[in-house]
Order: sequence, then C-alpha cells, then structure tokens
Amino acid sequence: MSQPVAPDRANVIEMLATFGQRSPDEVAEEIGSLELVWLITKVEQQCGVTLDLSDDTLAQMTTVSGAVSALREVLPDAEHS
Repeated sequence: MSQPVAPDRANVIEMLATFGQRSPDEVAEEIGSLELVWLITKVEQQCGVTLDLSDDTLAQMTTVSGAVSALREVLPDAEHS
C-alpha cells in the first residue's frame, strides 16, 4: 500500500476552516484543542490511516506550522486503517 501524502499548509488550513464553517482567512496560526482533534480526525479520514501520536507530537501541533511539520514526520509510519 502506498504511503499517505502529508497535507501542506494550505491543506491544513482548509481542513481547520471546516471546523466551525469558517473561511481559510479566519483560521488563526494557533490551534486550539478541539481544532486539533478535528484536524487529526480529518487527516485520518483523508489519508486512510490511524495516527498514534505521542504527547510531544501533540504539543508540537499547537500551531498550523507545527501541525504541518508533525504530520510530515508521522504520516509515513502511520498504520493504514
């Protein structure tokens, strides 16, 4: 099975914008806890994987930039669902 492609910054912002039906321009750099759960769920659904994220990885994902970076690191090793 092929490896999932990590979303880029624009993709992450687009996914976060669907939380609360916002426009991408309304998405802040900082990611709140509910937004993070939403983002992880969206990534798992779109990539067909189950993410098992460490506390350090979750802590890194408190900003859009951090989330993009963390997803690039973890998706290649993610378990396909």
